[in-house]
Amino acid sequence: MLKITTPAFAHEAEIPMRYTQEGENLSPELVFSGVPANARSLVLLSDDPDAPDPAAPKRIWLHWLVVNIPTETAGFAEGIRDYPQGCLVAVNDSGVRGWSGPRPPIGRHRYFFKLYALDTVLDLPENFTRAQAEAAMQGHVIESAVTMGTYLLSSNR
Repeated sequence: MLKITTPAFAHEAEIPMRYTQEGENLSPELVFSGVPANARSLVLLSDDPDAPDPAAPKRIWLHWLVVNIPTETAGFAEGIRDYPQGCLVAVNDSGVRGWSGPRPPIGRHRYFFKLYALDTVLDLPENFTRAQAEAAMQGHVIESAVTMGTYLLSSNR
């Protein structure tokens, strides 16, 4: 069974400040396991469905999207900058290619880290969007897994 975990925080627990824009804005270490034998690639998608206000969400904010991760990849190191060969990294909703940590404007937000095992390698342009990746994934997801952390700005506590 496909799994995604992080030693940085427990599932549904608070994300430490070092992984946020209030801190060092490092991506958390991620561990991938249980990749199906018939998988050809992995996709990592991290987003916040509570933007801008959890009481009245209006959009899903993309924090990180990496496609075509080789299936033998055991995870990503904290603060990853050099991705495995073949990976394509999207520009997120903060305008950054790679990770942008939490900085919720109001309330406590949820941050999902989703891992997908696909039966194909995605054929996407270098500057692909989330919509393009999701369209290309249609019908190719073998298994998926998720972990989630939360964050509330220190100034809002």
